[in-house]
Amino acid sequence: MPTRLRVAALLAALVFPATTYGADPAPEPKPVKDPADTIAAMIDRHLAKDWEARGLIPAELTDDAEFVRRVYLDILGRAPKASESRAFIDDKDPNKRAKLIDHLVKMPGHANYFAAVTRAAWLPQTTTNFQLAQFGYQFEVWLRTQFRENTPADVMIKRLLTVKVTVNNQNPMFRFVQGDPTDPDGQRLASFYQANEGRPENMGASVSRLFVGVKLECAQCHDHPHAPYTKAQFWQFAAFFAELNPLTGPRPGFVGPLQPQSDRNTIGIPGTDQKVTATFFDGKNPDWRPDRSPRLELADWLVSKDNPYFAKNMANRIWAHFFGIGILDPVDEPGENNQPSHPELMNDLGKVFAENGFDQRLMIRALARTKAYQLTSKMTHPGQADPRRFAKMSLKGLTPTQLFDSLVAATGFREPAFMRNQQNFGFVQPNNPRSTFLARFASNERPTEANTTILQALMLMNGQFIGDQTDLSKSEILASIADYPGWDTKQKVTALFLTTFSRNPTPEELEKFSSYVDRGGAKGNDKKQALADVFWVLLNSPEFLFNH
Repeated sequence: MPTRLRVAALLAALVFPATTYGADPAPEPKPVKDPADTIAAMIDRHLAKDWEARGLIPAELTDDAEFVRRVYLDILGRAPKASESRAFIDDKDPNKRAKLIDHLVKMPGHANYFAAVTRAAWLPQTTTNFQLAQFGYQFEVWLRTQFRENTPADVMIKRLLTVKVTVNNQNPMFRFVQGDPTDPDGQRLASFYQANEGRPENMGASVSRLFVGVKLECAQCHDHPHAPYTKAQFWQFAAFFAELNPLTGPRPGFVGPLQPQSDRNTIGIPGTDQKVTATFFDGKNPDWRPDRSPRLELADWLVSKDNPYFAKNMANRIWAHFFGIGILDPVDEPGENNQPSHPELMNDLGKVFAENGFDQRLMIRALARTKAYQLTSKMTHPGQADPRRFAKMSLKGLTPTQLFDSLVAATGFREPAFMRNQQNFGFVQPNNPRSTFLARFASNERPTEANTTILQALMLMNGQFIGDQTDLSKSEILASIADYPGWDTKQKVTALFLTTFSRNPTPEELEKFSSYVDRGGAKGNDKKQALADVFWVLLNSPEFLFNH
C-alpha cells in the first residue's frame, strides 16, 4: 500500500474507530448509585410515612444560607466564614448541597471536631486533676487519626477494648493505668481506662452505656427498678474487665510468670460471697479459649454485625448529633418508658450501618442529605412542635467548642502558633483564650435545651475576647470591612451579616443598621465605631448563639 494510503488509513482508524456492521454499540456503564443517597431516601420514606399517618405537614426546606451555616456547624464544628457562605449562596449548581457535604467530611477540621465531640462523650473532662485532663486530650489525638482515616466504628472500638494495659495499684487512693510502651498508641488508648480508674465496674458501666446503649450501672448495687437488668447482670458484664485487677502476689498454686491480673473472667460481687463469670449482655456465654482474653471476647461479640445493640446504638448517636435528639432519647436508656420514636427506622439504620461496614462518614453524608435534615427550623404547622417527629429542625444551642470556633471564624482571631501546636499534640495550656472560654461555657445540657447563664452572657458582652474582636485597632476582620475601598455603608453591613450569620440582612435589617452607622452611632460622629457597635450586637445576638 502506498505510503499516503497507509497514513490515510491510520488517521481514519484514529478518527473513525472500526465497528462491526450491524452490532449494537457498547453499552454505557451504568452510574453507581451513591449509598448515601440510598440511605437518605430510606430515612425520608420512613419519616414521610409517619407524617402522613399523623396528618402532619413538614416545614419548608431551608434556604441556602440557613443550610450552609447548619452543615458547617454540624460537620466542622464552626460556622462558615463570610467567603465560604458567599461562595455557596452564589453557586448555581443544583447538586451543590451534596457536594458541600462530601467536601466538608474530607476536611481536617471535620476529623478534629468529631474527635473532640467523641472524646467529650467518652472521656468527659470533669476532673480537676490537670494531668488526667491531659490524658483526655492525648486520647483525642488518637481519635483525630481515626476520623481522618475514616476508620470504621467497629475497628475503632475493638482496638480500644483490646489494647494492652497494666494497672499500678501501689497507692490505694490512685490507680494508674499504663499502656504498652511498645505500642505507639498505647498510652493514648490507656487514657480511656485511666478515666475509669482501671476498675472493672467502671469500665463495664462505660462500655455498656457508650457501645451497647444501656446504662447498666443503674443495676450495680441492686436490680434495676424500672428495667429488666439485674445486679448479677451488671457484674457479669464488668467481669470482662476483671483482668484489670492487679495482683498483690501470686495466686495459690500459680506456676509460671506473674500475670497482670488476678482473675481473667470472674469477679466477686461486693458485699456478697458470690462470684460471677463474664457473660454477654444478651445472656450468652463466650466460648472460652486460653489464647483469647475476656476483653477480646467482648470486643468480637460487641462489634459483630449480628449484634443489634452496637449498630443501632452507634447509628442513633450519630443521628442525635445532627438532629439534636435521638430516635431513642436518651440514647442510653431503652425501656418501657423510653421507646424509639420510629422503631422501624432505628432498626433499618442499624442494619444499613452494619451492612456498610460501620462507615461513620457514610452515615454522616446520608443524614445530611435527607429532606428531614434540610428542613427549616421555622415552625409552620402545629404538629411540628414535637421534636421527636422530625418535621422541622430543632434549634440547638452551640456547644462551647462550636461557639468559640465560630467566634474565631467570624472575627478572624488568630490563635498563637504555640497554642495550635499544643492542641495538635494533645496538650492544652490552661488560662489561654480557648481553655478559659470552654471552661466558662462547659455544660451537660442537651443541645435542644441549652440556655445561656448570666455569667456566660456577661462574658460575651463584657469579656476581653469579644471586646478585643470588636475593637477597630485589634480586630482584623472588622478593620478590613471598615476600610474596604469602594464599599458603601450597606455593603459593609452586609459583610458583617455574612461573617456572623452566614446570610445577607433583610431589607429592614439593612436599613436599620445602615442608618445607625450613617448617623455616626451613639455619639453621632464616628461611623467606624458605629460599625463596630453593629458587629458587637450581631455577635451577642441569639441568632449567633444557636444552630438553626
